[in-house]
Amino acid sequence: MIIVDLKLDGPVVYAAYLKMEHSDENIKFWMACETYKKIASRWSRISRAKKLYKIYIQPQSPREINIDSSTRETIIRNIQEPTETCFEEAQKIVYMHMERDSYPRFLKSEMYQKLLKTIQPNNNS
Repeated sequence: MIIVDLKLDGPVVYAAYLKMEHSDENIKFWMACETYKKIASRWSRISRAKKLYKIYIQPQSPREINIDSSTRETIIRNIQEPTETCFEEAQKIVYMHMERDSYPRFLKSEMYQKLLKTIQPNNNS
């Protein structure tokens, strides 16, 4: 029998669901921000901030996230001398998008329902 831990496997399944929906840039950006906040080295932070900008923030970037122009402009200013919080507002916006849009759809999805069935005790044994 496969044992599934919803706290460990849930985020992985949610990320897979978002990839299927072609909207995994949100969870990837959110997770990248969590990692970014832990960077202690100023030099590493500058390098990572520029990379996050190129991947997620820059218009027409490969995984551009949906944020307003004022947040985008603030990030552009902040990454010149990035702090651990320079992506915080964008991260909050992305979290809100997931919380209000994709996560409720995920909870209704067949993928999530299958995950729930794997953690429920099998009454047929």
